[in-house]
Amino acid sequence: MPSYQELLKQIETLKKQADTARQNEIADAVAKIHQIMDQYGLTIKDLGRRASKPKGGKRAKVAVKYRDPASGATWTGRGRAPKWIVEAEAAGKDRKKFLV
Repeated sequence: MPSYQELLKQIETLKKQADTARQNEIADAVAKIHQIMDQYGLTIKDLGRRASKPKGGKRAKVAVKYRDPASGATWTGRGRAPKWIVEAEAAGKDRKKFLV
């Protein structure tokens, strides 16, 4: 079984080989792209990105479900309960009293 140091050397050698292989494959891909662009008369402008779904797009607003009559603070009922409703429940009040 190889020693730890030998394995580290092998890892470094493999990393270098992987980097070289990646660079060669990138060069081949670029050459193929250029060939296809020349063949079809395409330009960089023709390669513009197509419309796609936005990542993390805008979310729909959630309706308010609870309101604190004293401060006017609101809560949708999602996520962690706000301090005002936690304190009210600790004081013995029912959450249903705060429904909008």
